[in-house]
Parts: sequence; structure tokens; C-alpha cells
Amino acid sequence: MSKRTLGFWVLTALVVGNMVGSGIFMLPRSLAEVASPAGVLMAWLFTGLGVLMTALVFGNLSVRKPNLTGGPQVYAKALFKDGTEASTLSGYIVAWGYWVANFAGNVAIITTFASYLSTFFPILTSEAVLFTVGSLDVTVGHLLTFLVCSALLWGMHTLILRGIEGAGKFNLVTTITKVLGFTFFILVALFAFQKTNLLPMVVDRTTDGETVGLLGQVSDAAVKTLWAFVGVESAVVLSSRARKQSDVRKSTIVGLLIALVIYMGITVLVMGTLSQTALIQAEKPLVDSLSSVLGSSGSSIMALLGMISMLGTSVGWIMLSSEVPYQAAKAGLFPQVFLKENAKGAPSRALVITNLMSQLFIFSTISQSVSKAFDFVIVIATLAYLVPYVVASIYQLKLVITGEAYTNIEGKQRFFDGLVAALSTLYSLWVIQAGSGDMNTFLLGIGMLVVGLVFYPFLRTSKNRAPVDLSNRI
Repeated sequence: MSKRTLGFWVLTALVVGNMVGSGIFMLPRSLAEVASPAGVLMAWLFTGLGVLMTALVFGNLSVRKPNLTGGPQVYAKALFKDGTEASTLSGYIVAWGYWVANFAGNVAIITTFASYLSTFFPILTSEAVLFTVGSLDVTVGHLLTFLVCSALLWGMHTLILRGIEGAGKFNLVTTITKVLGFTFFILVALFAFQKTNLLPMVVDRTTDGETVGLLGQVSDAAVKTLWAFVGVESAVVLSSRARKQSDVRKSTIVGLLIALVIYMGITVLVMGTLSQTALIQAEKPLVDSLSSVLGSSGSSIMALLGMISMLGTSVGWIMLSSEVPYQAAKAGLFPQVFLKENAKGAPSRALVITNLMSQLFIFSTISQSVSKAFDFVIVIATLAYLVPYVVASIYQLKLVITGEAYTNIEGKQRFFDGLVAALSTLYSLWVIQAGSGDMNTFLLGIGMLVVGLVFYPFLRTSKNRAPVDLSNRI
């Protein structure tokens, strides 16, 4: 049975659905904590430009190197001569980092679902202590949130096992619903918009007792805004399942532009309908925003929209997360145990292992609120995502410098592609530097990447390094 079943619209829906997920529902609060309105808007614009460069890199590589399917780890491996130690190690580290980012990031999406579900079931926020383990008080709300998040994770797991194409169509339906819902939100929120809520546009923020100016705020917000665009590479990761490789490039660019319009529009409206103080304290920013216009009915509508969004986003990301180790195993970078598929063509073994790792992160909801768990996870995941982004950009630079995949009459195109790759690289490195502001979380994120080196010797001494030819099954 052919696996090349994902067309342009399904791929675009996966790109939009994976990007426009937990970020837009929770980031307005996270950004308000670290930046004034002017800083937030500048961070969005700067991040949008930087991610556009990255999207152009991924889009160009899908056209220039259509045989390299499976995601950034394949580009990392291609940086060095095939079959060498450097090629295997480079591909492995990027595959590991990208996998870690995916299964950690899934938790931010799942916890956001639980946050919006609390609109209908307030007991999810109950602070009543159920029992104590050592110095940890386990509250009713935290325990129920843990159970809800776990149920969602394994529910989506079951859906994907029924077939990748069916899961992709489910994501398409929820993405269409999501975009229509956001359009409704924008139209309604316009009636409650008050420009005084945006004033003063520039005001200092205080972090760890230190005053942070406008440029510092933009830097602090950059890591968080990038989280909203993580997923721009979704079509590239699933390119081996695309009907046409040209659809990969088009869906990546179109998906990014749709997401950017949604982000800018909704961010401004949320800041215009809630005061800065109210926004910083909001556990569900969009719910509170719409509630200011429509009352309790507004809260219910927005919460329902948020839950639908999270369902679509979670299935898209869980599907993407399992694809990473599966494709890495095909390339000889991960053990062959990840190659097992079920009768529907879903990477069943990779899916189980990936979701078990996500389950470990879900335990963070037992010890802290959803908003704190969200902030913690997105910093770790975003920093991990930047590694494959940088590597893809460097690989594009290599192609430009060597002239590989270019003809002699494509001088201008080579220069443009090189400029784009250089800007994408500089942007990613800058965000990594910005992420070092929270040193504890930064070191934890880097530590998770280093842990991958512990497992590398097992791969090196195994027989899994040879790429697996599954072309007859694709």
C-alpha cells in the first residue's frame, strides 16, 4: 500500500495546525510577563522574519535535494561524506535533539488542552491538598490535570495507530475549524478593543531584580515567540509521505504566512481587550479576552475553540514526533527497533517509545500549575529545536558554496539562497544566546542534548548504522 498520501492541503493543514496550537492560546500571558506591548510586537515581527528565512531554507532544500526526505537529521548526515563517523554522529545528534524537542513540546500542547478544559470543569484548578509525598503537596487539581493529560496523549496515540492518512485528515478538519474560529474571535474582539490597554507602549520590565529595557525585552520574548512557529518544518519531516515534493515547499511557505497573520491579529486584540495586569495573571488569555465581550458564553465558546485546536495540534505533533525516530532509523541513525509498523502503516514502535517519553514530562503537572509547566517546557523544547534549524541552514550554505544542486546559470539564485541561509543561521544562534537568560532551564535543555551522546556508543557498535531501504514500501 502506497504511503505517499499527503497532498498540498493536508500538508498545509499540518504546518498551520502544528504551529497554531498551544502558543497562541497561552503565549499572550507569557509575553506580557517579559515585555511591554512594543516589545511583544517587535518580537513577533523579528521572529516572523527569522522563521521566514528558516522556512525558505527548508522549502529550498526540499526542491534542491528531493531525495533527502525525513527531516533535518537527514541534512545533518549529508553535511559530511556518507558512511563516515562524522556523518553518522552529526545526523544522530540532530535526530536526538529534534526528537527530544518533539516529545517535550507535546506536553505544552497537552497541558494547554487541560487549561481550557478547566473552563467547564473548575475542579481542575482546585488547590485542595489530596495527599503529601515528602515535601510535595499533591492537589486535587494537579492530579486531575495529570490524568486528563495522560488520557489525551494515549487517546491520540490510538487514533494515529489506526493510520497516518486518517490522522492527517482529522488534523485538516480541526485546522479548518480552528481558522474559522480565530476569524470569529478577531471580529468579536474588535468591539471590545481599547487602545488605552496598549499604553504605555514602552515600559521597563523587572527580571530577577534587574530593570530590562525595550531591546532586552525583545530578546527575552524571542525564545517564547519562536515556540509559536515551531512546526514550520512539519511538511519537510513528512516529505517521504507527500504525493509531490513541490507540495512540501509550497505548503511550508503558505502555512507560515497564514500562521503569522493569525498570530499578529490575535496578539494585538488580546492586548487591546485586557489590561496588562489582567493579561499577566490570566491562565487562559483568549478565554478571558472573549469573556470581556460576550460574558460567560464568550468563555465557553473560546474554551471550546481552544480544545478543538489542541486536539488537532496534539494529533499532528504526536504523529510528527513518532516520525522523527522512524525516519532516523531508516537512515541508519537510530536502532532498527524504531522501524516496526502496524498493518495501517503507522510507526507503532516509535510511537509507543515517543509517547512514553512524553508521559514522563506530563508528571510536571503534578508539582506546578499548567501555566508554569507550559513556560518550563517551551523553553527546553525551543532550544532543542534550534539545533536542527541551524544545521539545515548550514547545509544550505554548503550547497551554495560547493555549487552542488545548482547549474552554472543560477548564480543569482545561489547568492539569494546563500543570503537566506546565512540570515537563518544568525537568527537561530541569536535565539540560542537569548535563551541562556534563564540559565537553569537553558542548562537542562542543553543537558538533554548531551544525554544523547551517552547512547551513541550503543549505536556505533551495533549493526544499525547501515541505512534501511524501504523504498518498496513507500
